[in-house]
Amino acid sequence: MDKSKSSYYRLARYVYIVILTMLVVIGVIVVTVSSAMYKNEKLTELQDTGNLFIGCIKEEYKKEGRIDSKLMHDFHGALLKEKNIEAFIYDADGNCVVSPNDYEIELSSGKFNFSKSTKDPEPLSDSMLEALEDDYYLELDKNGYSKNEPRLTYGRRIFLKTDDSGIPVRMYAVFYGVTNSINSFILKITLYYLLIALVIAIAAYLIIRRRMKKLESYEEEFLRIAAMYAKGNFSETISTDFDGGMKEIAEYVNALASNIENSEDTSKTFIANVSHELRTPITTVGGFVDGILDGTIPKARQNEYLVLVSKEIHRLKILISSMLNMTKYESGSLVPNFREANITDLVIQTVLMFEKKIEAKQLDVFGLDSGRLNVYIDVDLMQQVIYNLVENAVKFVDQAGTLVFRFDKTEEWYEIGIKNTGEGLKDSEIQQVFDRFYKTDSSRGKDTTGLGLGLSISRKIVHLHKGHIVVKSVYGEYTEFIIQLPIIDKKPKQ
Repeated sequence: MDKSKSSYYRLARYVYIVILTMLVVIGVIVVTVSSAMYKNEKLTELQDTGNLFIGCIKEEYKKEGRIDSKLMHDFHGALLKEKNIEAFIYDADGNCVVSPNDYEIELSSGKFNFSKSTKDPEPLSDSMLEALEDDYYLELDKNGYSKNEPRLTYGRRIFLKTDDSGIPVRMYAVFYGVTNSINSFILKITLYYLLIALVIAIAAYLIIRRRMKKLESYEEEFLRIAAMYAKGNFSETISTDFDGGMKEIAEYVNALASNIENSEDTSKTFIANVSHELRTPITTVGGFVDGILDGTIPKARQNEYLVLVSKEIHRLKILISSMLNMTKYESGSLVPNFREANITDLVIQTVLMFEKKIEAKQLDVFGLDSGRLNVYIDVDLMQQVIYNLVENAVKFVDQAGTLVFRFDKTEEWYEIGIKNTGEGLKDSEIQQVFDRFYKTDSSRGKDTTGLGLGLSISRKIVHLHKGHIVVKSVYGEYTEFIIQLPIIDKKPKQ
């Protein structure tokens, strides 16, 4: 089987695509959140440093009345050199009064390169002035001082005053920090996550691949054995050494295959039995008729042989009716033709058909003189039931045994009981005796021509009459079959 056509292969592909998509989404979230957190940390660091510088400016202005003293020069230079932070002081109109351009600073890092020749910084923009009027500004600025490169920006409105004057001077302090560390952090966290995601993706691939190989192997084996089943070969069973729903599916398929195999065996046996059952009476009838026609059988005994022919023909009729009725019942087309009839007389007529066999076995028969029961039944179908039960009773009764018939009426049922002494049935046999084609172990030797259809079709016919058929037996003593038909006052609906 082409693996690309396997349902498991397609499932694995979809699962892996989902895993990769989730890794990408999680990666974007992780990098974005981590970068935002790191950026906020750097902004907070810039804000703390700026507040420290502003505090120093206020103290210096308070003492000296100026902010361009040597101390401030040194502090400003150290801030630029050590922290890579540029500090700008603007007056109330937004014009720069102090900037890194005011200092001779040698920078080994080369990150900033300000000198006296550098042009003066531009005044604060109106948007920045407006933002600083709300006390302070803290953001990654892309449109302000550094238009070519985003900078961490912290701006704050300050008021300076001396000890001698109580009138504060409004000014603005703005600090710019480089984003190199943020870019480096984003690059590192991205690389780290890509490495972790790569390991997860490879591990997921190996796990899924290993699992899919097992599933694909199981699917191939499943299809191979299923193909054998389709060809009628049931020599192998599908492995159930699997978890989840596949185990149940395999068990159901195995059970179905077993049932089909048993059904085929049963059908073969059925065909063989039917062939034998039909051939025997046909051969007998043909032999008798030929004997009468060619004069082998003398005229004085022709009536005797014609009676035998009649019985064999009746036996064929019962057999064919059983098979036809079984087929009709299973197709749902068997519809009883109810009418009121005396079921006691029906039983008596059926027993008389076995008169010679009863005499041959020297049987005692009791109960046929019971009161008559008039019930609504399909006479032909019910006669078939009674015939099957009487035939079994006569066939399996012990020599010089007893047949007992009873006809009772309870609050719910008419009951017809047919009981014979003899070997009886085991408990395990009672549970299967109504199964189609079933024969007990003991009956196989005594009944070599029976099909095992009689009790099965009898139960179905009784069910069509809304009744029940039950069996009672004590092994080694007796067996009794009881037909229960519902008590009704009028003809039932078809």
